[in-house]
Amino acid sequence: MTPNTETPAEMELALGARLRALRLDRNIDQKTLAERAGVSVRALRNLEGGLGSTLRTLTSVLRALGRSEWLQSIAPVATINPLMLTRAAAPRQRSSRPRSRRDEST
Repeated sequence: MTPNTETPAEMELALGARLRALRLDRNIDQKTLAERAGVSVRALRNLEGGLGSTLRTLTSVLRALGRSEWLQSIAPVATINPLMLTRAAAPRQRSSRPRSRRDEST
């Protein structure tokens, strides 16, 4: 399935499978990885099995596997903003409300 049509449960299963494959590729058993990550073996099993987990468990396991850079690809910060290229532009402090559309029939 494509990522756009996957349900959250399918996404959790796919992520868990990737983490499990990475762990096995590095020849690390679940108990050892759980100890390195500072999480319980049950929490690691839940993560790898796509049975729901916490963000803390995910980040701890990624760090223990040496893959914390994966988190940077989730929502990368734009490095070039065309508006910042002008002299008068200042960094945004907050978002703006959407502008209402005027009735074009008037």
